[in-house]
Amino acid sequence: MVRKTPKVERKTKKIAVAVSVAVASAIILIGYLNIYGYLDILGYFNIDITITLDDYVFFAFLAAISPIAVLEYVDYRWRKAVDERLPDLFRSIVQAQEVGMTLPNALEEAAKRDYGPLTSELKRMTVQISWGASFEDALLAFGKRVGTVLTQRAVPMIIEASRAGGSVEKVFDPMGKFIQTTNLLEKERRTQTRPYIAIIYVALFVFLFTIVLLFKTFFTSGEGVPLLSTPTMAPAEMQRIFIHLSLIQGFFGGLVAGKMGEGTISAGLKHSLIMMLLSFAALKFFL
Repeated sequence: MVRKTPKVERKTKKIAVAVSVAVASAIILIGYLNIYGYLDILGYFNIDITITLDDYVFFAFLAAISPIAVLEYVDYRWRKAVDERLPDLFRSIVQAQEVGMTLPNALEEAAKRDYGPLTSELKRMTVQISWGASFEDALLAFGKRVGTVLTQRAVPMIIEASRAGGSVEKVFDPMGKFIQTTNLLEKERRTQTRPYIAIIYVALFVFLFTIVLLFKTFFTSGEGVPLLSTPTMAPAEMQRIFIHLSLIQGFFGGLVAGKMGEGTISAGLKHSLIMMLLSFAALKFFL
C-alpha cells in the first residue's frame, strides 16, 4: 500500500485548484441560468425534482474542495510513508559504513533496496551524482524534492557529518533513533486526538438530530401560528437556514478535526467534505 501511494507535485495541486474553481464557477453559472429560466436542463432530461440555487452553490463548493481534499490526503499519506522509512534508511547507511563504505557509496547501495517512496528519490539522487553533481548538491536537491519536516532536518546534519569526516555512523545512529521516536510520538498523538475528532462528528449528528426532531414535532405543526406576537417563519425558509447552519458547522468542524488529528488545516478538508455531505443528505431527506 505504501509503495502505491503516489507523490503529489506542487504543480499538480495548482492545476487541480484552477480546474476545480473553474468547474465550480461553471456549476453556479448553469444553476443561475437554469433557475431563472434561461436554461431548462432538468426538463431536458425529464427530471422532476426541485433544485434551488443554494443546491447549485453547494455542489459547486463540493466540486471546488473535493479534488483539493483528495490530493491533500494522498500527499499526507506519501509524506507519512517517507518519514516512517527514514529510520530504516539510516540504519542501512550505518551498517554499510561499518563495513568500510563511504557515505555516497552507502547511499548508492541503499538505493538498490526497497524503502517505499524513498527508493525512487534515492535512485534519482544517485543518478545526479553519476552525472557529475556533487554529493552535497544532490543531497540538497533530494531534501527539497521530498520536503518533509524530518527530511529537511536530517539533510543539513548529513552534510555537516560528511564535511567533518570521521565516524559518520555515530551521527546516523542517533538521528535514526530520534526520527523513530518522533514518529512514535506523532502516532501516539494521533491516537490520543481520535476521541476529540469523534466528538466533532457526534456534535454534528446531535445538531442534525435536533433539527429533524424540531421540524417533525414543532415547526411543522406551528406553521402560521403567532409566536410572542410575531408570526413564525415559514418551514421552507427555516429549513433553508438550518441547512446553511449545518453546512457551516460541518465545514469548520472538519477543519478543526484536521488540525487536531494531522496538524494542518488543509488536512481537515476531507472531514469537511464528509460532514457537509452528511448534513446536506440528512436535512434534504428527513425534513
